[in-house]
This record gives sequence, structure tokens and C-alpha cells, in this order.
Amino acid sequence: MSTFALTSCGSSSDADSGSDSGGGDGTITMGFAQVGAESGWRTANTKSIQETAEAEGIDLKFTDAQGKQENQIQAIRSYIQQKVDVIAFSPVVETGFDAVLQEAKAAGIPVILTDRAVDVDDPSLYETFLGSDFVLEGEKAGQWLVENAADSDVDGDGTVNVVQLEGTTGAAPAIDRAEGFASEIAADDTIEVTASQTGDFTRDGGKQVMESFLQSDDSIDVVFAHNDDMGLGAIEAIEAAGLEPGKDIKIITIDAVKDGMQALADGKINYIVECNPLLGPQLMDLAQKVLDGEEVPERVVTEEAAFTQEQAKEALPDRQY
Repeated sequence: MSTFALTSCGSSSDADSGSDSGGGDGTITMGFAQVGAESGWRTANTKSIQETAEAEGIDLKFTDAQGKQENQIQAIRSYIQQKVDVIAFSPVVETGFDAVLQEAKAAGIPVILTDRAVDVDDPSLYETFLGSDFVLEGEKAGQWLVENAADSDVDGDGTVNVVQLEGTTGAAPAIDRAEGFASEIAADDTIEVTASQTGDFTRDGGKQVMESFLQSDDSIDVVFAHNDDMGLGAIEAIEAAGLEPGKDIKIITIDAVKDGMQALADGKINYIVECNPLLGPQLMDLAQKVLDGEEVPERVVTEEAAFTQEQAKEALPDRQY
């Protein structure tokens, strides 16, 4: 997509004339604190960042926080001590980063947020936030359900009963996707979210929560999962219960990674809203601009699509993630 076709000024030759790192050889050093490896989306996101850094001659110091905020804060403090040129991270949760970001600012190290936002009192603690519009993603999912409400009333009782598999509690995408979805389905009073619980963005989490939902409720028409992995876990639980995913229970997810798109093409998922993980080129471009003293937008939004079954079949052969 055009969003990712940016010509980065962070190639090795440009980097040599850019900001000096602690090493003094002109190479940009970036400390990146990743959330973890909880999903196919995150794996693709990490790969994009690592491969782009290598291609552009950027010295990347990478940490996997394993889904724990304390690990992420520790990693950022380590990067400050190492005097990296720029810090980037995808926050595990929105709050609780004020102190460590103050430390980075005091050390003169710019910070770039990727994929997820933070809730801080002082927005000058970071340079820019690169990522998706999670509220819009939730809205797209809700719009599809409103448009397909009649077909989604599987048991024909006049009510579309929805269960929601939420992302990690306190994480920006979980909060925003739920908000966007709720705002859209409010237009149709036949649609009701009857249960909502976190599956922590993992396939196992989605499966376990869906098993619990199925045991306590036999009138579920629709599953709205905040990411593909939880949706794929829900499929396993639905099939184990002797039901047919995509027919007996409709499924809407967000991400559009290959496994999810394949399930959509196979009819086990009904609709997927894209959240593109290939942020590496844009991140390195922004880092170079920040270190060159250029103005960058406070918010950089990625362009994304949404897919029906037929659109998934068309997109799968060329899917990069």
C-alpha cells in the first residue's frame, strides 16, 4: 500500500551523515521495547522492524517484554543508560509510563510510540505516535454487523446476541476497538453484547473464554474478537462444541494475518478488519527525521482495508503477513 511505500532517508549512506550515536561512528542506535510475541500480528510487526533496521544500517537493540509492563520499563531504562539515539516502543498498557518517559526526556533521548498509544500528562514526552486508528477498526467491525444484522440473527429470535473477546485489559487497542464497535452497534437495538471478557490477544485465551461463553449461553449469534488469534481460538472452541463457525455462529475479527485470512476464505470467519503490522519502514523514516531535527506529525495513521470472504481469497496469494 502507499502508506508503506515511503522512501526512507534512513539508508546507510544517509545515516552516516545523521545523528551520532554513543559509538561515534554515525550509525543510529535505536532501542526498541516490544510488547511480546502474543500473536501472528506481533510476530510480523517485529520482523518488519528488525528487517528494516538491518536494511537501513540502523543498530537495533531489541527487547521482548513478554507482555509485562515492568519488563518494558526496565528495557527503556536500560536504553537510557546505554545512551541510544532514539527509543521506540509499543506500550503493553496505556498508563504508568510517565516517570520513565520523563527520564528519557531528561537524558535528551527522543521517544517514538508504535502501534499503541500512552496516556500521559505531558504529551511532549514522546515525539510521535505511529499506528492504526483502533477506534475506526472497531467502528468498521460494528458497521458490518449492523449491515448484516438480519443474517447474523442465527437462531431467528429477533435479537443478535454478541459475545466479545477483548484484548489485554488496559491496552489501547482493546479499549478503542470496544469503544468503536459499541458506538456503531448502538444504531441497531436488535444487537446486544451479552458477554465480554479478555482473551489477552492470544489464541489460547480466545479458546478458553469462548469455551466458557458456550457453556453458559446457548443463544450466541456472533463473536467479535479484538484480534485474529482470539478469533481462531474461538473457532476451535466452537467446533469442539459441535457447531459450525461462520454459520452457526458468525465471527468478526481484526488484524488480517494469513491464518485469519485463510479462515475467512474458508468461511469460518465472516469479516476481518485489517490492522497492518508492517510499520518498520515508517518507523525508521520517522526516527531519521526526528534525529535530523525535522518536524514530524504528532500522529501518523496507517492506511488499512477490510475483507469479506471473496476479498480474502483474492488477497491471500500476495499476503506478506
